[in-house]
Amino acid sequence: MLRAIREAKREVVMEMYWISLGTPNSWWDPLRESGGEVAEYHGLLAFVRDLKFGRLEHRDHRKMIVVDGAIAFVGGINLSVEWLPIDEGGGGWRDDAIAVRGPAASDLRTLFYETWRRMTRHRPSDVAPFSGLRTRPVWVLANNWRRRRAIRREYLFRIRHAQRSVDIANSYFIPDSSVRKALFKAVTRGARVRVIVPAHGDVPIVQYAVEALFDQLLKKGVEVYSLGGPMLHCKTAVVDDFTTIGSYNLDERSWRKNLEVNLAVDDAGFSDHVRQSFDQDISRALRMDLTTWQKRGTLRKSLEAVSFAMRKLW
Repeated sequence: MLRAIREAKREVVMEMYWISLGTPNSWWDPLRESGGEVAEYHGLLAFVRDLKFGRLEHRDHRKMIVVDGAIAFVGGINLSVEWLPIDEGGGGWRDDAIAVRGPAASDLRTLFYETWRRMTRHRPSDVAPFSGLRTRPVWVLANNWRRRRAIRREYLFRIRHAQRSVDIANSYFIPDSSVRKALFKAVTRGARVRVIVPAHGDVPIVQYAVEALFDQLLKKGVEVYSLGGPMLHCKTAVVDDFTTIGSYNLDERSWRKNLEVNLAVDDAGFSDHVRQSFDQDISRALRMDLTTWQKRGTLRKSLEAVSFAMRKLW
């Protein structure tokens, strides 16, 4: 990302959910003074001024940078200290991002300006229409005002047609019943289904909701792995020869409330490459055992049940 920005000739656009919590507006002054522009999505002051209560739950959860409309970066990585290596004073969070050139980068630029126009009422004249074509081996999946269910629909399609394997690394893995049923049917067809989640999430109530599903997943033959160490923040899936990486969590908020973006890659070689990284995480993770897991205390089970029941409210 830094190299691409340093080599930029014409334009750098960035749509980022989390820069740093508590960052004051004045932090952006050097950028503005240099001729840059900044817009805050659904800021509190704008909400109070416009009183658009229907937007209260909406968040721009995307993490993407596009340079000169030619190279783009998409994933789960926010620009905050948690993602810096530990030896640089950061949290060392485990995450994935993907760099892409070509038509998909152009589509990501278009996606940025769809949001930018809503915030500023401005869009350059050279922005191409968003294609999102699946006819290419690499394409953009986006959740926004018109394409609310695009990413979930792709997840369901791929899982329902999985023949060999489904590998999912997801920080907030609370899939709805349709996705869970698709995973269970994939196991029945003979596909190996593996899911990695963080051992210690950054939001306790969400972590309890994630763990509330362990019993059902394990009983249905899904392999569940808990990764310790720095927070696992990936939003990655590899299904046979298909891979998707982006900002989309398998939870209610990403499906129904957030602006999200993933990149889809239909290529066996790339899927093998990503699966190798997945296997490295598996080697460091704890595989959950149903018998052992069911011995957890009543209080923990209660916390899980309450958290899962509240999953649509976050």
